[in-house]
Amino acid sequence: MRNHFYGDFDTATRLPDDRARGDSSEYRGPFQIDRDRIIHTSAFRRLQSKTQVFVSGEYDFYRTRLTHSIEVAQIGRSLCTRLRATSPDLAADHFIDPDLVEAACLAHDIGHPPFGHTGERTLHRLMKPWGGFEGNAQTLRLLTHTIFNERAGMNPTRAFMDGVLKYKTLYPELQDPPNHFLYADQSDALGFVLGGSDFPASLPPGDTRDAHRAIECQIMDWADDTAYSLNDIADGIGAGFITIARIERWAEARSLTDTETGHLDGLFKAIRRDRVEARMNRRIGDFIAAASLETTPDGHFLADLSHRYRHRLAIDPGIHAECRLYKRLAYDLVFRSHQLQQLDRKADYILTRLFQVLADLYIVPDRPGSDHFRILPDDVESRIFTDGLTQADRARLVCDAIARMTDSAAAQTYRRLFDADFGSITDLV
Repeated sequence: MRNHFYGDFDTATRLPDDRARGDSSEYRGPFQIDRDRIIHTSAFRRLQSKTQVFVSGEYDFYRTRLTHSIEVAQIGRSLCTRLRATSPDLAADHFIDPDLVEAACLAHDIGHPPFGHTGERTLHRLMKPWGGFEGNAQTLRLLTHTIFNERAGMNPTRAFMDGVLKYKTLYPELQDPPNHFLYADQSDALGFVLGGSDFPASLPPGDTRDAHRAIECQIMDWADDTAYSLNDIADGIGAGFITIARIERWAEARSLTDTETGHLDGLFKAIRRDRVEARMNRRIGDFIAAASLETTPDGHFLADLSHRYRHRLAIDPGIHAECRLYKRLAYDLVFRSHQLQQLDRKADYILTRLFQVLADLYIVPDRPGSDHFRILPDDVESRIFTDGLTQADRARLVCDAIARMTDSAAAQTYRRLFDADFGSITDLV
């Protein structure tokens, strides 16, 4: 049975593609192909060694970017099931595709560099002269440029590209943005996602424009919020960063509502009974049940092109407030702890030194001499020194090389370059 929620506009790709288009041997739909292609990429596998909360290797039970992405995907699929069962606007032949949402959830973090958000901030600082760095923009770059080949990436469907596109403002349109933008050279990809439509004057660059997301992107974003707001707390408690005494001191310094105090009391009870993971798992179900589907107000400039812009996700205000409470608690007690701040400082130093070395070799000179130090693999070097590339083009390729590194690969590369006592020939094979 055909799902009439989607049409040719949604399944279109930028380049010709043979996915499920009259090919009797292709048993998968276009969004299943998107999902499958993500799973079988090295970019997805590298998430197993990229920081979620704690640097990779610090503990054996905590989430990595990979396990986080898998959890987000499960929550996303459950949200689709919940909405299909509860929304009068959906039906057996008209529903939000769970494979599409799963693909967006699995892919939403593949653009993140080593060392989590610290790495993202560091690369943005270093790349400011050449267009900045942003994790979501890097995800789009992988999908459309670097995954599988160097011209079309994995050639994703329009709906899948839109499903991960949290931001719709280009870097040059903003004044020194700290984050939340697309790269300047992604205007064509953005134009394809929008079907060539222009943003109305009522949607200037920035948060106002970024708030207009496809329904699948909204589901992915709430699944992401659900996963990390609850699971970061569980990991922080398991690692000893969040204790009853620390929560109490944190709460005393703030004016919490009775409802917020009640949530903390429930957390105290779970900690005392060693039932934190069980409590947080139950709350995931409550966060899923808090979502409902609403109709977008008339007049959305993309509503005539796709059902994906005729609906928006509504979240129960009480659950939304609980989510924000857990985020604040994790940020203050875990991410701002002196232990993690020390590791963040080290991560910033490692990436800064790596970038400086690569910039001197590959960005500043138009072409190095034949005897230059070959730090990057031959295939990367050949792309960097392709005739006609600008300094900004080369900087972006250097940034790609660093961003794809795992935490351990970045640390090991740093040690090879700067630690005189590390690195034998056998280490390099």
